[in-house]
Amino acid sequence: MILYFYTIIKPIIMTIAIGNDHAGPNYKFEIINYLESQDIKVINHGTDSLDSVDYPDFVHPVASAVNDKTIDFGILICGSGNGVAMTANKYPNVRAGLCWTKEITELTRLHNNANIICIPARYTSIPQAVAMVKIFLKTNFEGGRHQKRVDKIPLSC
Repeated sequence: MILYFYTIIKPIIMTIAIGNDHAGPNYKFEIINYLESQDIKVINHGTDSLDSVDYPDFVHPVASAVNDKTIDFGILICGSGNGVAMTANKYPNVRAGLCWTKEITELTRLHNNANIICIPARYTSIPQAVAMVKIFLKTNFEGGRHQKRVDKIPLSC
């Protein structure tokens, strides 16, 4: 008698890099739990500690990977979301959107083709942040009239 064993391999849907400073470890852990439950590969570039750190140190690896298109999307978390957004948007192929509501999250993908979501931990709850990540990932860029605007975002010297 011959026995055959089959291994079912779930395909990775996408790869996402996540980075955070000391304001975001708890947010990051909940977001990672959600993403992994969806079979999304997560690369963690954030701190796991509440000890004060410099957010650019955790933004650059995420923004660089998005810029180079070695991952699909990025998620960045800091207190206000502004510092991580400003840092990430220095990269020419990055469109990092600061999101604090579900509606703004949807529009940043729909109209601006954002490839990084920036979450302000001090102004959103963890469940709200997870909900925004869900919306960010399920919303597709609308294109059309918005494409010409997105094309004008990178600085050409």
